Amino acid sequence: MSLVVNHNLMAGNIANSLNSHYGRLATSTERLSTGLRINSSADDAAGLAIRELMRSDIATMQQGVRNANDAISLIQTADGALGVIDEKLIRMKELAEQAATGTYDSTQRLMIESEYQQMASEITRIANATDFNGIHLLNGNLSSDTHNGKDLTATGKMKIHFGTANDSAEDYYYIQIGSATASSFGVGNEAASDAKAYTVSTQEAAQRALVGLTDAIVSKDKIRAHIGAMQNRLENTITNLTTQAENLQAAESRISDVDVATEMTNFVRNQILTQSAVAMLSQANSLPQMAMQLIG
Repeated sequence: MSLVVNHNLMAGNIANSLNSHYGRLATSTERLSTGLRINSSADDAAGLAIRELMRSDIATMQQGVRNANDAISLIQTADGALGVIDEKLIRMKELAEQAATGTYDSTQRLMIESEYQQMASEITRIANATDFNGIHLLNGNLSSDTHNGKDLTATGKMKIHFGTANDSAEDYYYIQIGSATASSFGVGNEAASDAKAYTVSTQEAAQRALVGLTDAIVSKDKIRAHIGAMQNRLENTITNLTTQAENLQAAESRISDVDVATEMTNFVRNQILTQSAVAMLSQANSLPQMAMQLIG
């Protein structure tokens, strides 16, 4: 290579190497400071696309777990109210048994009837008052076989959504809770007049009410059994969603996160190369001065 003053090709080559080393050093610094291997699409365009899809699925699954937990809370609210209704039905059957015997006269039986009807009214009040986040649970609003979610307020059975898409086989299912009012159970004077458990005002009516109250208790137990099974299903769904989210998080980490040990090795290597290039550039920049010495 000739000794010239117009062009310092050696310095230019070293400067190019310095820029390359410094760029890789900057990349290593960014990765080590963020903990991410992919910080922009330039790092790995395909990996970035896969990572963002995974991140969206992870966030969606985590919200799905919260949705399922909210549904469990809703079911527990309904089940607690049904437990209280259970006590009222048992008391009503006790009163019917009392009124069915012949040792009470009509006046005393009417006193029993008064409490009997109060218990029935309380069952209806509990059913109408039991709600979760403003959603009434036991008044029959959730007993429909159809669901309509197109309006601001959904109607019919409740859709519990927990999946990442909208596939009926994978991403949601419904909670359906039957009506638990006194009229739906056929007890008390709010029921149809021909209902078996309509009244206990006479001995004959009280004997008939015993059968009607047994049917009412069975109906109530079917509701509790159904929502209990739904709670167990939701708990299994939560377990599955949590496992999926954890595995997807691990996969996303393998794509996105930096291997600190490997990257630290690259950082030290690039740091040394950068320092070496800076030293050599300083030497190369002094070469034109050697030409000047020849002129002098």
